[in-house]
Amino acid sequence: MSKTKEVDIIIIGAGPVGLFTVFEAGLLGLKCILIDNLDKVGGQCAELYPDKPIYDIPGVPMQTAEEHVSALLEQIKPFDYSTFLNQRVESISENSSTEDEVSNWTVTTSEKNQFTAKNIFIAAGAGSFEPRRPPNIEDPDRFIGKGVSYAVRDKSLYEDKDVLIFGGGDSALDWTVDLSGVAKSVTLIHRRDEFRGAPNTESQMRKLIKQGVVNLKTPYVIESLIGDGVISGVSIKNFETKELENLSCDEIIFLFGLNKKLGPIVDWNLDLEGKKITVDTEKFETNIDGIFAVGDINNYPGKLDLILSGFHETTLAVQHAYKRCFPGERVPFGYTTSNTKLQKKLGVIE
Repeated sequence: MSKTKEVDIIIIGAGPVGLFTVFEAGLLGLKCILIDNLDKVGGQCAELYPDKPIYDIPGVPMQTAEEHVSALLEQIKPFDYSTFLNQRVESISENSSTEDEVSNWTVTTSEKNQFTAKNIFIAAGAGSFEPRRPPNIEDPDRFIGKGVSYAVRDKSLYEDKDVLIFGGGDSALDWTVDLSGVAKSVTLIHRRDEFRGAPNTESQMRKLIKQGVVNLKTPYVIESLIGDGVISGVSIKNFETKELENLSCDEIIFLFGLNKKLGPIVDWNLDLEGKKITVDTEKFETNIDGIFAVGDINNYPGKLDLILSGFHETTLAVQHAYKRCFPGERVPFGYTTSNTKLQKKLGVIE
């Protein structure tokens, strides 16, 4: 287990609201860490619909979800924060405290990292995301790292290899096109000859098929995995004729999308209403002192699942987090237009 790192706020979820929490905390001089189960920041915006237009951000007539995330990352560049991806918070524990001292929280992640802070912000959107497994296949995870993956982490892994890609969305199309120039062969397998991805990417994929660079197998579904400890192939079934066909391969990438789950949050003794966490509307704190929930994950009377609402919620929550870090001190308030320290960090003034 790595050495415990101490910060002011631990943010669970690196979507837009989690990123904006870093900004609001930075204005008050608070240090943050972001933890996310995905392999990149941005949450649903980055993973599910990067090209989706967003119209309700004040002062921005329209921007794509990906552009929105990029703008938030640019906004928090001046501040002190760290990001830990591809891991989720597995457990939280309260450290012992005295009567006149605000207690700390320690979180432990799936990668055995530990972090301590006086405040935890749950900004997990609809929950953590986990890749959908292939249907009717018993324990496909036994081949993870041995020929099966649910995301592309390093393209060099697929150099000069025979690769099978299952799926019909943006990720499947994107990686079919991208890996066609890296792998020995790429075969895309889908249950129908219709795709849910961007039309431009589908056009690129079909052009590569005509050129003989990429293989397309439709309408097929996976029947079984073949391999003794390491993947050597799959058996697929024609969705219409029910005929079976075996394909040999070195690597399989399953890109069936993501499932949204609350995960270990359900075991943290928080007041839940369905799959949402109940909070107050003064500081957006849960029933447990020092644990806040902001964004789509929370629930209160009149709640709207909008990024805009999450920005408001976390702005107020950070004010109370400051009070927990510095009991008895007044929360410093000033308009960003008159914040010379911030302007210097941003390079607006010398």
